[in-house]
Amino acid sequence: MKTLRFACIVGARPNFMKMAPLLRALEPYPNVEAVLVHTGQHYDKNLSDVFFDQLQMRRPDVSLEVGSGSHAVQTARVIERFEAVLVEAAAEGRPFDRVVVVGDVNSTMATTLAAAKLHVPVAHVEAGLRSFDRTMPEEINRIVTDAIADLLLVSEPDGMENLRREGHAEEQLRLVGNVMIDTLRFMLPKARQCGTLVELGVAAGQYAVVTLHRPANVDSPETLGPLLDVLVDVSERLPVVFPIHPRTLERIKRFGLAEKMKAAKGMIQTDPLGYLEFLALTSQAKVIVTDSGGLQEESTVLDIPCLTARPNTERPITVTQGTSTLVGNDAPLLRSLLEEVLNETYKRGTCPELWDGHAAERIAQSLVEAPNPYSSRSA
Repeated sequence: MKTLRFACIVGARPNFMKMAPLLRALEPYPNVEAVLVHTGQHYDKNLSDVFFDQLQMRRPDVSLEVGSGSHAVQTARVIERFEAVLVEAAAEGRPFDRVVVVGDVNSTMATTLAAAKLHVPVAHVEAGLRSFDRTMPEEINRIVTDAIADLLLVSEPDGMENLRREGHAEEQLRLVGNVMIDTLRFMLPKARQCGTLVELGVAAGQYAVVTLHRPANVDSPETLGPLLDVLVDVSERLPVVFPIHPRTLERIKRFGLAEKMKAAKGMIQTDPLGYLEFLALTSQAKVIVTDSGGLQEESTVLDIPCLTARPNTERPITVTQGTSTLVGNDAPLLRSLLEEVLNETYKRGTCPELWDGHAAERIAQSLVEAPNPYSSRSA
C-alpha cells in the first residue's frame, strides 16, 4: 500500500481549530503521513502557540517563521519558504502527494500557489465561501485558492453553488460539512469546566461578548465611537465582556475613547483569550457582537444571537438559517437588535446539515480517495 504524504498547512489562529480535528481523523489511516507545516503568519503566543496545547494538537513538523508584514511581503515569504520545503522533499525521494490548506488567510493562498506551480495537488478545506466583497483580503485569498486547487471541500450548500457558478467540475467538489464545528463539539465539555466566568464575575446567559478588529469597524473614530457608545449603554443593563484585539486597543487609545470604556462599570475588558477560555465565554453568552467569521458559525450551532458587525458575510447560511444578523457598523441598528435580545424577541435559528462534528472524518476519506490530477500527464 502506497504511503500518502500530506503537507497540512496552518498559519493563523482560525487555521488551528480547523486542522486539529483533521489531523485526528487522519490518524487511523496506516498509509497516511500528515506533515504539519506552520507558516508562522501569527507568531504571538496569545494568538498562536497556545492553541497547540489547548486543542491537543501536536507541534509542527516544519516551521517557516515568516512573521508579520504587508500582504505582499507575507505572501512572498510563504511562497519562497514553502517552495523550498516542497523541493527538498522531492529531492529526498519523499515528495508530498497533496497539500491541504484551510480557511482564507494569506498562508492559505501562498502555499497553494507554491504547490500548484510545482504540480503538487491541493485540497482546500472550507472552499466556496464568498462574501462577494473584493475589498476584503480574505475574499481574494478564497477566490485564488479555489481557482487553482483541484479538490474543493465545502462546508455548506451555498459554497457548492458558488463553485459550480464559477465553472468548477463536479468531480472536484465534496460537501463535507463544517470542520470548525468538529472542534467546537470536541472542546465544549472541557471549555465549560473552565473557571472563566467566575474569574470575570459573570453568570451563564447573563452577559454579552464583543469582538471587533476589522478596519471598517475600528480604524475610524467616526465609526468606532458610536459602536462603543451603544456597547457602553447596554453594559448598564447587561455586562459586556470585551476581549480586545491589540489593533482595536491601539485605536481606542489613539481616538481618546479609553476613558469612556474604563468609566463603564458593566464593561469588562480583557486581553485576547485562549481558545478554551474564549469558548467557555461565548458558549454561555446571552448575545455575541462580532466581526469574526468563525463566531457566526459557532453561535449558530450554540443557538446564541449573533449581531455581526459586517455589511456582508461569506457564511450566508448563518443568516438565512442560523442566529446571525448583519448589522455592518450601523450603531442605531445594533442598538435596536440588542434591545430585541434583552426583550427576548430576537429570532432563533437551526443548525445546518452536516455541522455535526464529523466533517473531519469525511474530509479525511476524501483526501485518501482523491486521485492525483497530475499523474496522467507530464510536468
